[in-house]
Formats: sequence, C-alpha cells, structure tokens
Amino acid sequence: MGVANVKALEKGQDQLSYLHRLLDDIKALEMMLEKDLIEKVPIRIGAEQEFCLVSDHWEPSDKALEVLKTVDDHHFTSELALFNLEINLDPLELKGNCFSKMAEQLQTLLAKANKAASEHGDRVLLTGILPTLSRKHMDLRYMTPIDRYLLLNKKVQEVRKDAIELHIKGVDELNLHHDSIMYEGCNTSFQAHLQINPDDFKNTYNWAQAIAGPVLAICTNSPILMGKELWEESRIALFTQSVDTRASTFLLNERESRVGFGNAWSTGTAADFYKDSIVRFRSLLNTLSDKNTSTSKVEEGEMPSLDALNLHNSTVYKWNRLCYGVADGKAHLRIENRYMPAGPSVDDEIANMMLWVGLMNGRPKHLEAIDEKMDFRDAKSNFFNAARYGMASQFYWEG
Repeated sequence: MGVANVKALEKGQDQLSYLHRLLDDIKALEMMLEKDLIEKVPIRIGAEQEFCLVSDHWEPSDKALEVLKTVDDHHFTSELALFNLEINLDPLELKGNCFSKMAEQLQTLLAKANKAASEHGDRVLLTGILPTLSRKHMDLRYMTPIDRYLLLNKKVQEVRKDAIELHIKGVDELNLHHDSIMYEGCNTSFQAHLQINPDDFKNTYNWAQAIAGPVLAICTNSPILMGKELWEESRIALFTQSVDTRASTFLLNERESRVGFGNAWSTGTAADFYKDSIVRFRSLLNTLSDKNTSTSKVEEGEMPSLDALNLHNSTVYKWNRLCYGVADGKAHLRIENRYMPAGPSVDDEIANMMLWVGLMNGRPKHLEAIDEKMDFRDAKSNFFNAARYGMASQFYWEG
C-alpha cells in the first residue's frame, strides 16, 4: 500500500531535510543488517488485490469513495482512479494450506466489496485493464481527490515540463498525449509479497528477475486498451509510460524509467539496493514527519518504520520491488511481485502466485548466483517478450 500521509517536497531546506532523513533511514537499515535484526523465519506471504468498479453496463464507475465508506473495512483502501479500489490481505506463514486460506479471505472480501458496490449500482470486476475504459475516463474528475495522488500528479508534471506521451504498438498502435498520470489508473494488478532472508538478498532478488519473464507469460490477460489490441499484457508498457518523469526531449535527465525492470543485476545488500534507487530517482513527495529518528531507534532496540525511505520507494515502481516493513515489533524484507495482472478469477491469481512462490523457493542449486550464469539483457528481454506475446513467447534460458 502506498504511503498516504504526504506533503509537497519543496526546494531548498525542505528538500535538504528530507534527504537527511533518507540517509538516516539507510544508515539505520545498514545497522539492522549488521546486527542481524531483520527477521529471517518464519517466512510469510501476502498480497494486494486491485479491482475495478463498474456499472451494470460494464462502464467504469466514479463511486470508489462511496463504496469504500459503505464497506467500512480496514483491509480496503483507495487507488488513483475513482473506478478502482484495493484490498490488502493479511500476511500468512508460508506453510500448510496458506494459499487456500488466502483465497478464502480474498473471496470473502470481494463478496463484501460486491455487496457494498451493489448499494451504489455498481459491481466488482477483476481484470488487468478494463476494456471499456475510454479517453473520457482519463479526465481529472476521475482522479481520487486525496493529497497523495494530487501531489504526485503535480510533481510528475513539474519534472517532465511536457505532456505525458503514450506509444504502444501491438496488433494495433496507440499514440496519445495526456496532461496527467491518470493512465496509471487503467492498471489493476494482483501484487504478491514474499518475505526473504536478508543474508541472501542479492541471489534472491536476481533470481526473481530471472524468472519474471516465464512467470509473466502465463499470467497475461490485458490485451485491450482504449479499444486497441496491443500487447498480451499491455499494463507493462502502459504503466511504464504513464508515470514517466523523463521528458521526451531530454531522456538523460533520468536514465531509467521510474517504472522499470532495472538495467543490471543487483550486486550488494538490500541497503545498497535502496542507495542505488535514491541516486537514480529524485524524490517527489515528503513525509509529514520531519525528525531523524531511525538510527536512534535502532540504538534503543526499537525497529524503525523508515518513513522517508518507504515513501521514496513507493514512488519507484520496480516490477520486482524490495519492501521493508515492521510487524509485531520485528523488521522484515520482502519482494513484491508487481507484474501479475488482476483476475480473471481468484483461482487464476492464487495459481499464478503459487507458481511464483514455488519457483522462488525452489531455486535449483546449479542456478545459484544467476548473475554469473545469465546475461541480464536476456532476463530483461525475456520479460518484455512475455508482456508482448504471452504464452507464445520464446526465451533465452541457459544458453
């Protein structure tokens, strides 16, 4: 879930103060890694379910906040667009019938959402991109009126200094210019979380990158956008471009899109991974807290929330995103798989997640240190081939 309590990041002292808090958070994380304070067992899984709200005629709704109020459940939260909502599932230990329990909770919460939506003349739909979306639904009146979304939209526009451009070519071709990040709201996903051992971060994260193409290939369900048939999983191209802060006239101001697969294998610790992200991507928002407390909390034996780092991380959308969290007083690291689309059914989503978790935990011995045995360009090419062609993809694998 994105950080909700934010404010604008102003130039000057405000920016400097936020940078100090970012660096303090990084130092605190390094301290926790050195002192072995990051939880290693038990391993837990979790998930976020984004979904669409549609009318009886399958048109996008604009009643997300009304439905959210009616459903009145802490598992639910808003999304960028008023035709989307999100469910945050409870984390579960990776054992026994955990996936069945997750599916059961998800079905129960979706039924609750459907009941609440029906009171407003709407229904719930699971799909990566709603096929009935059109240009009129990209109007700012469909943006959820919450500071986080409004400020992010304003900041992306300020950084780009130009309209957002969308160019996607598949069976058909889509070329659009737009004045907001609303196209991000077209994407709905099933985001799977897997807790990882911090001692094996590099190998685990690189393995997640290596298997992303094959896993994505069997998940694709979003070929239609604005009435055009594009990629088998058009979300991958759409999300990349919809929040791109690189002005098309000067692509080198940030060499990598904020939504991306990455440009190289990971080479260090989890703290090094976050350092690289801070160097590569400018901060867009600020937290409401302005105190440097993370390192002092670690010294006092308390696990810090790393608010500044988590906020920065929430505006850098890696398809495999490293996440830090604290639960029951214990800190943990997890990989968030962001490339799997929502739907078309709960069974499909849970099956996709089970395959991913199984591959993550069943890494073959001969493919340890995958960064030494596979060219990163092949892993990245595999991922985008999967997005374009789905099950028809051909991959580079072990030569």
